[in-house]
Order: sequence, then C-alpha cells, then structure tokens
Amino acid sequence: MTRAIAIHDLRKTYPRRWASPPFEALKGVSLEVAQGEVFGFIGPNGAGKSTLIKILTGVMRASQGEAALFGRAVADPAARQGLGYVPENPSLPEYLTPLEILDMGIRLHRVAVPDRRAHALRWLERFGLAEVANKTVRAFSKGMAQRTALAHALAVQPRLLILDEPLSGLDPIGRREVVDILADYRKAGGTIFLTSHVLHDVERLADRFGLIHKGELRAVRSPAELAGEDDRVLLRSQGESAVMPEMQPEPGGRWVLEVPRTQLWSTLHRLETAGHVIIEIKPTLSLETAFLHVVQGG
Repeated sequence: MTRAIAIHDLRKTYPRRWASPPFEALKGVSLEVAQGEVFGFIGPNGAGKSTLIKILTGVMRASQGEAALFGRAVADPAARQGLGYVPENPSLPEYLTPLEILDMGIRLHRVAVPDRRAHALRWLERFGLAEVANKTVRAFSKGMAQRTALAHALAVQPRLLILDEPLSGLDPIGRREVVDILADYRKAGGTIFLTSHVLHDVERLADRFGLIHKGELRAVRSPAELAGEDDRVLLRSQGESAVMPEMQPEPGGRWVLEVPRTQLWSTLHRLETAGHVIIEIKPTLSLETAFLHVVQGG
C-alpha cells in the first residue's frame, strides 16, 4: 500500500507568556492515509486540525514526531510536489483575476498542458467562474474566492489535496457542486485529506474519518464500521396511523421509529401488515452523533 500521508507520534507545543504552562496542540498523533483514499479529519474548534495541516504543508514545524508525504519528510520541499492545498480562509491577491491566479499556479507547479489558458478556463468553468475569469478578485464574495482557490488547487493536477474547511462560505448548491467535483477527483485516483464542520458531506466523501479532540486522535473509523457499532436502527414509514406507541409523527403522514437491530424484521412485518410504506431504514449512529459522543465525553 502506497502511503500518501504517514504521521507518527506527532506533537506540537506552543509556548505561552509569563507563568502559563505551554499549550499542547497535538499530543502524539499517529495516522496513515493511503494513496487514492479520502480521509475526513474532524473535531471541534481548537482540537488541533489546522495545526496538523500546517505541519503537513510545511508552514509549521512539529515539536516532535515524524510526518511524511509519499515517503518524503515534510521538511523536504520536494514532499510538496504535486500537492494542492486550500486553507480555511484563502488569501488571494486582490489585484489578480481568477485566470491569472490559475495560470500562475500551473506555471509554478510546472504542469505540462498544451494550452495553459484553455486548461485554466476549463477548471474555472467547472467551478462556475468562467464569466468572471478576467475580473479581479477584489470584489469577490467569500464563496467565489473559495471556489477560485479550489479551482487553483485542482488545476495543478495534484496527487494529493489537503483541504481545510473547503466548503466554508459556500451556499447549499455550491457545497453540493464542490462535493461532486471532489468525488470525481477521488474516482480518478486522487487522494484527499480534508477537515469540515459540514459532517454530512464528510460522510458522503470519506472512506475513513478521524476524530480529534484536545490534540488527541480519539478514533479512526470507516462509515461502515461506525454503522456496525450501533445496535439500533431508524425506520421511517408512511401510513394512516401509528402501529406502535413508540412511533413519532412527522409531516405528510410519515412516522419515525427506533428499534433494536434484533427486532428489525419483525417490526417491518408489523408495518407492512398495517399497510405502511417503508421510506427509510438507516443506523441511528451517524458521524454527527459519534462526533458529539467524543466531544461530550460519552
């Protein structure tokens, strides 16, 4: 297995002024991400997500431990060859246009394409920016600036994308479009390491996810493993009346019910006998509930 990211016992300590003790942002994080994998890195604000990303991208040095990209230590500038990175709040040169920003990235990364302008325009069109390709980003909204940064990261044909809150500032339609683009990149063999507070999108994209809290990696799971840890199932059906007293009404004649897995088939039979139409069956444990479980100390 080719490892796109390899982290071992990574620690970062920030000194504090006066008599305050140093702050440990990362406390011995160890993690591997395979090439071609999408890894969602989630946790509350201040958990250590951005600190780890800064170390991976060479912006910051670790206090202790090892981190490598495709087998090269992150201290080696060559490790960042083929890396596309979008920070949480991209700082784009206000006096440049999206077309100029992408062209600059293509040249700096030495991307071999027959026509740089055409290549850049294709990515700008993919992100809905073709009509403003020659306008300076000075007047762009946060969402437009975010899409420009994402288009730049993908235009350099990266083998690894590191994205810190890539959906920040995007409206629901924009989030869906970006998630679809990232899914296509992953299908083509790309590797993604992303943080996001939009947990539903992390569930949709990620092969695995890691939960970090107070600088410690608390869990690494796949969505299937997460579902397997729960012993209850949510049923949503449509019918004239409740079949069981535990059923809760929803608009439109729908009903929702949680049952143990061991009672799933018998419950489905009762609902079918009563004339209910099954709308949805899913585990009750989601990424959001797992996140809250870790953060709240459950």
